[in-house]
Amino acid sequence: MIIHHLFALSIAVLIDLVVGDPPNWPHPVKWMGSFIYKLDKALNHGRSRKVKGAVMLLVVLAVAGGISFLIVSFLYKLHLIAGILGEAILISTAIAQKSLKEAALTVYDPLNRGDLNEARHKLSYIVGRDTDQLDEPEIVRAAVETVAENTSDGITAPLFWALIGGAPIAIIYRAINTCDSMVGYRNDKYGEFGWASARLDDVVNWIPSRLTSFCKLVVNRPVHISSKQAWRTVFRDAKKHPSPNSGWGEAAVAAILGIQLGGINTYKGMVSNRATMGDPLVTLEKNHILQTNRIVTRTIPIFLCLLWIGGILIEMAFTWF
Repeated sequence: MIIHHLFALSIAVLIDLVVGDPPNWPHPVKWMGSFIYKLDKALNHGRSRKVKGAVMLLVVLAVAGGISFLIVSFLYKLHLIAGILGEAILISTAIAQKSLKEAALTVYDPLNRGDLNEARHKLSYIVGRDTDQLDEPEIVRAAVETVAENTSDGITAPLFWALIGGAPIAIIYRAINTCDSMVGYRNDKYGEFGWASARLDDVVNWIPSRLTSFCKLVVNRPVHISSKQAWRTVFRDAKKHPSPNSGWGEAAVAAILGIQLGGINTYKGMVSNRATMGDPLVTLEKNHILQTNRIVTRTIPIFLCLLWIGGILIEMAFTWF
């Protein structure tokens, strides 16, 4: 069964690389988002919001995972190839390598034309911070941080969980991540209701975020420092991030490119001073967006190889015992 998952997730990477996420196509994440929104409106009020938030999370995971499991089970009963292809299509909806890199390019292109207003506008679609006053280095920083962080959330983590449990677990992972992105905020509205979503998202991303960071360092030679110094930088800075996982991706990219990420961000007028990642050996410039995309491109194949090695070893262990 692990071998089936490996073939399915590898095909899924190719499907997403070619097709991506066309905006007008139906997509499970859009359906999840609508479902979560309705549950949020129905439950996020009154007392026991932490319990209600946990119930919301469990309902979303049960529905998303249950539907995926029924589809995959039906297809495998029809034929092995139908099952693998069905899993591949479902897994491809849980990853976003093409759309992540394209989103970064929508910010790079106006920067390359010198149109800062358009770059700020495009950036506002992919980040939560205020963008209307950002200069070019800060626009670049925001775009690079988004790609660096979401390499794990949007690509490698769902592939990791697809190895563990096929398409249903990959879809469950995406449901957890979507819940966190919609309600996992530390504010008055979601501090209690989104607690379970945020904590579970931290748990399921713990291993993939670190594996992804290590893969980045293995296949991407640092530009301005030695590989040994890059590893030291990542272990020094990753834990500074307020998220237990996001810092690993950002610190790796910062070390590889010789740039500094983190710093002061503004969210709806509220200033947030984030810890810095990496050392400012060079000034942030628009080409760092392209370089970050290339880091992602080189990281995915080595991560796939790691999954294949791990999957084969697991399969051999099951056979042995």
